[in-house]
Amino acid sequence: MQAIVAAPDARAGFRVTDLPDPTPGPGQVLVEVRHVGVNAGEIRHLDVWPAGAVLGHDAAGHVVRGGGSGLREGDQVVAFGPGAWARLAAFDVDSVAVVPAAVDLAEMAVLPTVGLTALRTLRTSGPLLGRRVLVTGASGGVGRVAVQLARHGGAYVVAAVGSPARGVGLADLGADEVVVGLDAITDPVDVVLETVGGAHLVTAWGLLAPGGVLHSIGWASGEPAVLPVNSTFAPGAARTLRSFGDVAAAGADLGLLADLVARGALRSPIGWRGSWRRLEEAAAALRERRVAGKILLDLD
Repeated sequence: MQAIVAAPDARAGFRVTDLPDPTPGPGQVLVEVRHVGVNAGEIRHLDVWPAGAVLGHDAAGHVVRGGGSGLREGDQVVAFGPGAWARLAAFDVDSVAVVPAAVDLAEMAVLPTVGLTALRTLRTSGPLLGRRVLVTGASGGVGRVAVQLARHGGAYVVAAVGSPARGVGLADLGADEVVVGLDAITDPVDVVLETVGGAHLVTAWGLLAPGGVLHSIGWASGEPAVLPVNSTFAPGAARTLRSFGDVAAAGADLGLLADLVARGALRSPIGWRGSWRRLEEAAAALRERRVAGKILLDLD
């Protein structure tokens, strides 16, 4: 089979090459991959992958072998797991979900990482009805999904972006306010989904209402965050700073995301689409911030 693998000696840091077909282990399902999603972190941090490792985590395709999982040959599925950018990939059964026939399979390919991050982060924030939720870096993949899910949960959603151009379309996704930067926000917020890091995180921390929670779920700026002395201590006004890393047993939540797409309650954050042989071009566009949302590659 063909796959995109880490290649430190290549100009782009990856290459398409031929590999033996994978053999699924116990509790795994073999998928013929048709579409894959590209996350910004996968492009920024290619150096963490060993040479020759199959890249990627997000895929959609058709079951080749179910391995006694209840999945049937030919089922269209969305899947999450390492080694996704290949014609054939083995995924843990509990990280695969059947996609309804009414849903475009390509739409689901970009949702696993960003969808799980947004969904599970908001879930740990408690009931959202009537609360003010701030999403920073809202033009990205996680941000676009988070805006929709927070609005779906009944929150008042403030979407923060880096420029007016990056904010286009966010009101249509459910944002009650779209702001450039954080200086224009004067009212406290109850929940923050923070994807920028650096000074942005520090400012967002200062916007939290008593009892509020800030989820640090990205660090697009690459800059350190330096909190003022005693800013994490306020008698009678406790606030919480949390990280995120829960992507285990993703299948049930992938199924929930697929159902939301089927019902028209969630739109996939596709910002660029093309052949997987154009990944170098797509990666350059992502690094240069010319992509709002995520990259979708078709394994044509």
